[in-house]
Amino acid sequence: MNGISGNPSSSSSSSLNSSSQDTEDDHTIAGILAEEEKLRFDGTLGKRLSHLDSIPHTPRIIGNIPDATDARLDHERLADRLGTYGLAEMQIEGDGNCQFRAVADQLLRNPDYHKYIRKEVVKQLKHHKKLYESYVPMKYKSYIKSMKRLGGWGDHVTLQAAADRFEVKICLVTSFRDTGYIEILPKDVTPTKELWLSFWSEIHYNSLYQAGEVPSRKHRKKHWLF
Repeated sequence: MNGISGNPSSSSSSSLNSSSQDTEDDHTIAGILAEEEKLRFDGTLGKRLSHLDSIPHTPRIIGNIPDATDARLDHERLADRLGTYGLAEMQIEGDGNCQFRAVADQLLRNPDYHKYIRKEVVKQLKHHKKLYESYVPMKYKSYIKSMKRLGGWGDHVTLQAAADRFEVKICLVTSFRDTGYIEILPKDVTPTKELWLSFWSEIHYNSLYQAGEVPSRKHRKKHWLF
């Protein structure tokens, strides 16, 4: 029987290159986080939008995905809301990692560090099971396994875990009709930073900035658009 087998040396080289890149990224991320810790937390955007009413956050997994018509209406509502608040989106790649990419952009100024964010969130979920398992209506180990996979969609449980792990407040401007703004606070600590994200009902997350202040980033793939 003829078969196609991989080249061992090629596979080994690829693995080494990946490991080297991960190590380089870890050093870079450590430097960024150290730099961020030196900066004073002023919450400028939060102060400007302090009048927004937030609802209590309840971690939950992904709900029903809206059909195309509802999704368009939701997207229009979100766009109108952002315009009213004077916010603009930095478009994030729609590859299933958008939540982690958006958090990476806000926290590390680079959405390409989404693998690091996912890894740390999964660690948080594993090491603090009692904080999160009651919100997951499935076997917790299966949930953890699904979140470890690249492309696994993040949800409001992973957002809470990210807020807890990085000790940040996540400010979520949503497309929902009745819950336009949600604050996700870290448990038992004062947040050191605010992360601002937009959430298009169960479909996509983007990174938020004041209008006119969206940084320039290179996009390797298309983001979600109708």
